[in-house]
Amino acid sequence: MSAGNPSKNNRILVIDDNPAIHDDIKKILRGQGDRNTSIVSGKALLFGEETTAHHGGDFEIDSAYQGEEGLRLVKTAHESGRPYSVAFVDVRMPPGWDGVETITRIWQEFPDLQVVICTAYSDYSFEQMIRQLGKTDSMLILKKPFDNIEVLQFAHALTEKWQLNHQLKNQMDNLDLLVAQRTSELQTANDQLKGEIAERLLVEKALRLSEERFSKAFKSSPIPLAIQSLRSEKFVDANQGFQLLTGYNREQLIGHTPEALKIWGEPAEGKSILKKLYEEMSVRNKPCQIRPQSGDLRDVLLSVELFELDGEPFILTIAQDITEQTQLENQLRQSQKMEAVGQLAAGVAHDFNNILTVIQGNAGLLLNTKLPNSPERKPLQTICSAAERATKLVRQLLTFSRKQYIQISPINLRTTLTSAAEMLPRVLGELVSVEVIAPATLPVVNADASMMEQLIMNLAVNARDAMPNGGRLIIRADAVDVAPERSRQNRDAQAGAYICLSVADTGCGIPPEIQARIFEPFFTTKPVGKGTGLGLATVYGIAKQHRGWVEVQSEVGKGATFRVFLPVSKSDAAVPAAAPLAPQPVQGGSETILVAEDEDDVRDFVVEVLKSSGYKVFAAASGAQALAEWSTRVHELDLLLTDMVMPGGVMGRELAERLVEKNNRLKAIYTSGYSPGMAGKDLQVFMDKNFLAKPFGPGRLLQKVRNCLDEVPEPV
Repeated sequence: MSAGNPSKNNRILVIDDNPAIHDDIKKILRGQGDRNTSIVSGKALLFGEETTAHHGGDFEIDSAYQGEEGLRLVKTAHESGRPYSVAFVDVRMPPGWDGVETITRIWQEFPDLQVVICTAYSDYSFEQMIRQLGKTDSMLILKKPFDNIEVLQFAHALTEKWQLNHQLKNQMDNLDLLVAQRTSELQTANDQLKGEIAERLLVEKALRLSEERFSKAFKSSPIPLAIQSLRSEKFVDANQGFQLLTGYNREQLIGHTPEALKIWGEPAEGKSILKKLYEEMSVRNKPCQIRPQSGDLRDVLLSVELFELDGEPFILTIAQDITEQTQLENQLRQSQKMEAVGQLAAGVAHDFNNILTVIQGNAGLLLNTKLPNSPERKPLQTICSAAERATKLVRQLLTFSRKQYIQISPINLRTTLTSAAEMLPRVLGELVSVEVIAPATLPVVNADASMMEQLIMNLAVNARDAMPNGGRLIIRADAVDVAPERSRQNRDAQAGAYICLSVADTGCGIPPEIQARIFEPFFTTKPVGKGTGLGLATVYGIAKQHRGWVEVQSEVGKGATFRVFLPVSKSDAAVPAAAPLAPQPVQGGSETILVAEDEDDVRDFVVEVLKSSGYKVFAAASGAQALAEWSTRVHELDLLLTDMVMPGGVMGRELAERLVEKNNRLKAIYTSGYSPGMAGKDLQVFMDKNFLAKPFGPGRLLQKVRNCLDEVPEPV
């Protein structure tokens, strides 16, 4: 760009705290420029310009007296689009920034500004300035006092340099733009060329990409995938997922059919899949089983698709392993089924218990009237025995359904097993040898002691029946820590500290197809009359009611092991079992009793027993009738014997509360055929000592009545 170019930038900023310096520089650059034609001529020669008359007014000069002011003017000039090309900066400018700091700050934002440092070399040496500002070609040093010609030379040279730098930058920008434009044109031409090539090879490229994508997806997919030839049915490829599912590596699969490797759970499964494939051209989510090399069957959802490769038909097999999902679903269905049966059992137990109360009670009444050598005693004893067995059966149903009331306390299973070791040989017979193992340091569990005895007895009897020719029974208890991973194998399992009670036999074992049903109520493989099918169901119910679970390990011909896991108690010491009470002779009395019972036969039996023992008895068939009976005998009654559930809107508990509120000396006994699991808010009544569970005989009834009447009330 020539000197006469109107776009030439001759703006100069002087930053100096001395106003005289500003005046001197302005005089030099504005007033004496026309006297230095040699400089102009040299400049024209240096930059290849025509020699023209030079006028000192070419420079536009602004002043700043501190570094901060100078930076502000540089910013303002730049923002207005009229930047400075050169700045004359004094080194010393107290009290603010010195010249070096001012230049440093300006160059941080405007590095293209050319700078002349005015110094007397008393503040900074040249090396210090270079060390602080860095080596740069945008800076010259003017020694004070300065020569006028040097000032003109620096001003012309640096403004021209600034101009050339900007011209060069513009040229480079233009060149970059030109290069980008040419590159774009070449890219467009190249893209067109590629498009023409791609158009000619589109089919081949699409096929290659498709095959590559399929190959990558096939090999890296976690879903088991395999490819078979439709003609030979042999495997031609299998991914890692399919190899893991079947247990065969790729070399073992390639070149063999599923039938040859016996992969299908059912031998005819492969033919069935191919038949459906020929008929419908695809198979989607077909449930079937695959037998891995290990022999354990796996449940899968199978999808099969036809495709062509190089003109030859192939089969793509997609197998989704749903074994764990199926097991969880089966466990859920089993839990729901058992819960439904439990609800049914708990519901009908009420009616059973009422019926059994009538049978057991009246048979007991008749039995008490017969002499020891009377021929009628044996039939009556048979009736009582059958009623007792039916009572136990109902109790087992309630235990299985987890509706039976349990009395939890800290117990040591070692004590329970010690008692079992003494009792079981008599129960199991001489052909079965019993070994009981329990360490002395066994932790305590929270459990119902009687239920633990029943659980051990049921498992032992079940083991005895699996060893008709005799064998060995090992019962042991061990402290174990259950890891979280176990819950993935057993839905009921929970991590924590447990006592594992195991019962192992050397019997016939349990076939796999039966193992899934052994805990179902009424399911049994024993002959008719040899079992109720509630033994293992009761074990399952007891374990669940104690927040534990049962696991079974068995193989046909090699016996079975049942493991019951019970959580360890936080208590350190077991509560000793209460000694059984000695039977007391049944006594009658003369007190007045109100019997509220909606079942006619039960009510008649209770009234008969109480009257025959000397009591004065009034009866009511509902809560409302009992209230009416009470109103005429407010101070006459001594005891209320009431059923828990009665028609008419007034239940047994409400009846007792209303009567006791009117006469606080009145005592109450509650009876019910329902289980505690169905009690709801009345559960506390079942735990009360004045609760009489149905069925009951004359002896239990009279004993409970006498105990309640003789009980001394606690002081208020």
